[in-house]
Amino acid sequence: MSDGHGTTPEPPPHWAAEQPPPYGGGPGASSWTVPGANPESDAPAGPPPQGAPPQGPPFQAPPPQGPPFQGPPPQGPPFQGPPPQGPPFQGPPQGPPFGPPPGHGQGPYPQWQGPPPALRPGIIPLRPLGVGDILDGTIKLIRSNPKAVLGLSTIVAAVVSIPVAIGQAVLVGDFRSVLTDPTRANDLPSQGILGQYGGVVLTTLLSFVAVTMLTGVLTRILGRAVFGGKITAGEAWRLVRSRLPALFGLVMLIGLVMIAPALALVPLISVVASTAGVGTTMLVTVVGGAVYLAWVLYFYARFAFAAPVVVLERRGVIDSLRRSWNLVTGSFWRVLGIMILAYLIVLLIGYVVNIPFTLIAFIIGWFGDGSVGSIILSTVVFVISGTVSAMISYPIQAGVAGLLYADRRMRSEAFDLVLQTAAIEQQRQGWVHSSADDLWIPGYGQTGHAGPGRDSGGYG
Repeated sequence: MSDGHGTTPEPPPHWAAEQPPPYGGGPGASSWTVPGANPESDAPAGPPPQGAPPQGPPFQAPPPQGPPFQGPPPQGPPFQGPPPQGPPFQGPPQGPPFGPPPGHGQGPYPQWQGPPPALRPGIIPLRPLGVGDILDGTIKLIRSNPKAVLGLSTIVAAVVSIPVAIGQAVLVGDFRSVLTDPTRANDLPSQGILGQYGGVVLTTLLSFVAVTMLTGVLTRILGRAVFGGKITAGEAWRLVRSRLPALFGLVMLIGLVMIAPALALVPLISVVASTAGVGTTMLVTVVGGAVYLAWVLYFYARFAFAAPVVVLERRGVIDSLRRSWNLVTGSFWRVLGIMILAYLIVLLIGYVVNIPFTLIAFIIGWFGDGSVGSIILSTVVFVISGTVSAMISYPIQAGVAGLLYADRRMRSEAFDLVLQTAAIEQQRQGWVHSSADDLWIPGYGQTGHAGPGRDSGGYG
């Protein structure tokens, strides 16, 4: 194919033999024209062939007559839509903010006020307890039955306060003699200080025994007070008397566990002090003391419920320790924290109560100059101080331990449902029967219950 200049080349292979003429080239070829036009109109004029129709210009439509058609004229003004009905739109109506309709919650259908409060027939609500519930229940325990609670606490506190009161009275009597004659200070280690620390150690041991025993006795009172019942000191003693051997065994075993590390730590510190320097001795003392404190706190929390278990569930010593261990499992830090909080409260109460009595005893010892009369009078003052302090602090420690034991059973064994069922029945009868004490025994009243002393195994 060619562009009109030069010789037309041969068509490529496989092309049709008849091809359109090239643009503007070749003999007899014509240039491109508008479709429909006569391509021969541009050819040179010549005589038409014989019998052919006459040649003339192509047919053209006649020109239009008049202006071009523009459609019918518009009728009236342009269409603007239907006229608006009423005032113009001004947005949604203004009214009160979104909320319940007026009068909602009034009339025969009151608003939802939440779940009803837990049943509370006695000193605590029958549901899992918070820290406030435990402390409040402890105070209510003392107020609901002051004769039994404070009476037993006073007897135990008076017995425990005597040894430390004697040591404190001796120290106060020697204190004035040292101020007037400093050369007599060398006599203090064998007299006043020895009496003071000896009394403190003995009082600590007696306090541990007293609190453990008193916790068992007061727990029996607490077990009845949960349902709103009262019990006298004599009745409480009668009910707990059969459990005293187990309580003594419990005190001895727990005391042995607590003291055993100290029996090994003291000789170790003595050996280090005799063979090493002061720095090494201090390091061993501090580290050993910290380890021993952690040991005491750990087992103090683990065995916190042993005394209530001995009395309320009527178990043996080993079984009670195992039961307490299982109940504390899963809530160790909470139990330890609440027990430490109770101890700090007791410590604060003791200091506040002891301040005025200590000042009185100091004045007596100062003017008595260490005489026998002044020592005896100071001892009496210190006994009164220790008794008043312990009379308040012992029930607090025992009450917190007992209510914390009840809380752990509610949380781990759904014991609150048992208490609620019994409380409803007692309210229906109008009084608290002594059989309520048996409800604290796990599985009481259920088929196949083996009775007290059965291994707690899976409890807790």
